[in-house]
Amino acid sequence: MIRQPIVCVLGHVDHGKTTLLDKIRQTAVTAKEAGGITQAIGATEIPIDVIKKICGPLLEKLKIDVTIPGLLFIDTPGHEAFTSLRKRGGSCADLAILVIDINEGFKAQTDESLDFLKEFKTPFLVVANKIDRISGWIQNKDKSFFESFSKQPEWVRERLDELLYKVVGQLSERGFDSERIDRVSDFKKNVAIVPCSGMTGEGIPEVLMILTGLAQQFLQKKLETTKGVGRGSVLEVKELKGHGATIDVVLYDGEIRKGDWLVIGGKKPVVTKIRSLLKPPAMKELRIQKQFETIGCVHAAAGIKISAPGLDKAIAGSPIAAVRNEGDVEKIKEELQKSVEEVEFEVSGEGVILKADTLGSLEALIHILKKKNIPIKKAEVGNVLRKDILSLEAVKDPLKKTIIAFNVSIDEIARKEAKDRGLKIIESPIIYKLIEDYEEFVSEQIKKMREEKLSSITRPAIIKLLPGMTFHVSNPAIVGVEVVEGTIKSGYSLKRGEKEIGKIKAIQAEGSSVVEAKKGEKVAVSIDGPTVGRHIRENDELTTVLSKVDMKILQELDLRDEIKLANKIMGLEQTETQ
Repeated sequence: MIRQPIVCVLGHVDHGKTTLLDKIRQTAVTAKEAGGITQAIGATEIPIDVIKKICGPLLEKLKIDVTIPGLLFIDTPGHEAFTSLRKRGGSCADLAILVIDINEGFKAQTDESLDFLKEFKTPFLVVANKIDRISGWIQNKDKSFFESFSKQPEWVRERLDELLYKVVGQLSERGFDSERIDRVSDFKKNVAIVPCSGMTGEGIPEVLMILTGLAQQFLQKKLETTKGVGRGSVLEVKELKGHGATIDVVLYDGEIRKGDWLVIGGKKPVVTKIRSLLKPPAMKELRIQKQFETIGCVHAAAGIKISAPGLDKAIAGSPIAAVRNEGDVEKIKEELQKSVEEVEFEVSGEGVILKADTLGSLEALIHILKKKNIPIKKAEVGNVLRKDILSLEAVKDPLKKTIIAFNVSIDEIARKEAKDRGLKIIESPIIYKLIEDYEEFVSEQIKKMREEKLSSITRPAIIKLLPGMTFHVSNPAIVGVEVVEGTIKSGYSLKRGEKEIGKIKAIQAEGSSVVEAKKGEKVAVSIDGPTVGRHIRENDELTTVLSKVDMKILQELDLRDEIKLANKIMGLEQTETQ
């Protein structure tokens, strides 16, 4: 038996993911979303007869016998809930649509989406959305792209091709060969790009045609379902009036029946008995809570809401399995536990702590951090708690005393504890922002640590006493100097040749006290120790006194110019001694 392919929609925020799906199913989901950006996960079945009706004669052009029963769309928010569809060895999603605003091209979350598709090895097509916003575009509501394109003025067609080939170029830079759908010669080698408008419906027939064709031609074996154990992934856990805690599940294999034993994977697997199965009718979407039908059995692929005791302990992204016999529960528990343990882990030693909302997003984060050679101490699903803060205490490296939290809450006690202990929590609902913020934090910390180390040492410098600029002969000597090389600060000891002659008490520039003076600056310095005319004279060159520790820190910080100057000063001292 062949099931519907599971289709995911990904892309940058505001590039039109929900609007695109909304146009297909003709419901008012987008209008109910906060700010037009999807806030929850949904699944919508599009039966094959609806697809045929929308595509019209386009499907006939494929010259294939369509046997799939339809398409099951997962509506993925900008937070990349695609990761909730994780299953062992990849993703539950059979196909994906990468939505790109043709007028804007690639954005940060487009790249993030592409990384996820590569990570989970999911075949995809690109929808070049918002063609209706191209200057001069004449709208042809609900028509195929080709029909609408043929009615556009020549200059508008040329503009579309210009924008399209920018996207082709951006995909090429990222390692993908792509072309407009009518120019693709081999769908196995080229990513198909469908120009489209989620607002007017132009291009929607081609989107459904390509998805149907790809599934029919290349995914036949993957779409074959087995009878027996129902396998799926938890999309969302939420309360439903009259049912208590329920889970939204995507079923990708087998079947689930009312009364089955349900096992939900996790460190502590949840085992419960299914009380009821709730399924929206076709062309409705799982988040719209009206019109749920109670059914006795469901076959893959489907979006299904399950009501059962103890579901409040379930986590989005967890694998689920449903079995008829209680005797099979232990075996399934072990299998699902292994799947979770492959992602969640704890190692001793130096590294950051990762917390994420789903197993899939955790897996993606681990992959990204490993690529960037950032060591991980612990990675798990769930909110940031006080125990996470305490476990960072053993980490010695200040750059690793960090919790990276994706789309989870921070317990208030944990937040206060982190602040009191000077530990960093980096939080965001967007993965690329998390990584950016962590890299920025590391950069700032390194700069701060360098500055702290530099402020603790004497840096190499050569100053020259200016003629006619002696303001006080001794106790302290106050003289005008030019910084010939390096940097001087109050507290630095000075030498004339090899002989130490005193310490800088203060520095003034244009009548005001300053902390330091750099190369080329002319300042007045007060020096405790020497007497002008006896120990130092006008036109003398004085150098800072450097210790072995100062030299060692300069080398640690790889300050090559200052190391060179320090060696020059040492050479000067040797020359004077001789």
